[in-house]
Amino acid sequence: MKKISVLIACYNEKDNVVPMSEAVVDVLTTKLKNYDYEILFIDNNSDDGTRELLRQICAGNPKIKAIFNARNFGALNSSFHGMLQTTGDCTISLCCDFQDPVELLPDMVKAWEDGARIVVMQKTRSEENRFMYFVRSCYYKLMKNFSDINQIEHFTGFGLYDKSFIQVLRDLKDPAPFLRGIVAELGYKIKIIPYTQAKRRTGKSHYNFFSYYDTAMISITAYTKFGLRAATLLGFITGISSMIIAFAYLIAKLLLWDTFAMGIAPMVTGMFFLGSVILIFLGLMGEYIISINHRLMNRPLVIEEERINFS
Repeated sequence: MKKISVLIACYNEKDNVVPMSEAVVDVLTTKLKNYDYEILFIDNNSDDGTRELLRQICAGNPKIKAIFNARNFGALNSSFHGMLQTTGDCTISLCCDFQDPVELLPDMVKAWEDGARIVVMQKTRSEENRFMYFVRSCYYKLMKNFSDINQIEHFTGFGLYDKSFIQVLRDLKDPAPFLRGIVAELGYKIKIIPYTQAKRRTGKSHYNFFSYYDTAMISITAYTKFGLRAATLLGFITGISSMIIAFAYLIAKLLLWDTFAMGIAPMVTGMFFLGSVILIFLGLMGEYIISINHRLMNRPLVIEEERINFS
């Protein structure tokens, strides 16, 4: 009998962990009853009572496991580490906020049984904030145009992964993994299933501007050369433009010596413009250096504090 692993990442989801576990168990035992299963919750150091509820859930069902991280190591690292701990013939990864529809699990398993090694769930519509959906769309378009690989638009990591691909992830030993990029770069036999992302059932998202920014920078520094090449190109453009403007001012002054007042405004404006360009690209170079430094230090993805129902 094949075994399905379901990984559920959570952080401060006390209102969602119980109904989520019940919903997943219901789908697995009714619509996928010909499969064995395990459910693994990986908790990113919740402090709202989520862990106490997870202990009760695990006590009531030995097939439900839990990993408690020693601190919050970030959503990307936590989810990736959890996937590496699963033991099923395939692993389904979803979030605990019900934005990833549990009822689509049978469709994912069917695509897997039909030969797909990775089943990517792609958002085609979303009930979230329209502005955020638009911003994400712009980001994916940017990555698609400037990345060395063809990344999948509106793919959040929600999907099914065959155990052979999970082994690929284990062998990577990447201290700063970006699953969406890895799937696009190393994935094979990919099946894409569109879906509509629902709103969170309860609570609010724990992602903020800095979380989104950090995720975007990991993607840009790992899978594009756009930033560094843009700096070089813009340097040439601004350099040539400055020379043209300088010659134009010199000719105008020589021809209209008494009537053409140069002033200092153009010089000050140019200095501020060039200074801002330099600072922007120094910051971008810093992001690349941070990424290199993170990988060279090769720290563990997470430090576990406790495991439940692991034999």
